[in-house]
Amino acid sequence: MIWKSTYKITLLFLLALPFTLEAQSRMGRPSKKCYLSSGMEGYILSTTLKQRQNDDIGLSTPRFTGFVNMGVHVNYDFSPHAGLYTGLNIKNIGFIEKYSNPDSTVKRRVYTLGVPLGLKLGNVKYGSYLLVGGGVDFPFNYREKGFVRRGDKTKFNEWFSDRTPKAMPYIFVGVHLRPLLSFKLQYYPLNFMNDGFGTTVGGRLGFPYSDHDVRLLLLTAGIDIPFRPKN
Repeated sequence: MIWKSTYKITLLFLLALPFTLEAQSRMGRPSKKCYLSSGMEGYILSTTLKQRQNDDIGLSTPRFTGFVNMGVHVNYDFSPHAGLYTGLNIKNIGFIEKYSNPDSTVKRRVYTLGVPLGLKLGNVKYGSYLLVGGGVDFPFNYREKGFVRRGDKTKFNEWFSDRTPKAMPYIFVGVHLRPLLSFKLQYYPLNFMNDGFGTTVGGRLGFPYSDHDVRLLLLTAGIDIPFRPKN
């Protein structure tokens, strides 16, 4: 499934490249005007700063996803060297947790609808600049899958689950490279799991995430295709 998604996104990258190169070479990006851009964060490599109970803080197992991470941005360039953007994004974010006793793996992820707010500094008109800003993601679907070696697999998903916070703010820094590639490092300072979430199993109330302190880190690679307004 991952490789099929990766193939589709890579194909989109390759198909969009010649048209974007031609448009960029002819006109660059508009300045002093509002315009739309694709805002697609096609690939996400994620890990977490994770701590459980009295354990030391460490990084969790890396998680890669190429589906579904897309959006649309509204841009305003003050000049050829500075601008702002915001918009709407859908992201697939989460983390992988390993257990030694028993030898098992749990994958937790959410689909989110988010609103970024970014500042662009550099050669904004022609597509090479720095990115800095933040945003907030709102989870709308939670999924959890468990694997026990030489054992059964379990999975479930919930819409608008209470297992994670209702809002996930983040900050980011990155770079946009002419003509269309962008790379960003994103950090979510709040706990990915809701440690106050309670559920009843076998007639007893438990808090499955009470010992979790998980801060998400993302490295994203995407494309940003501007749609120039008519003069």
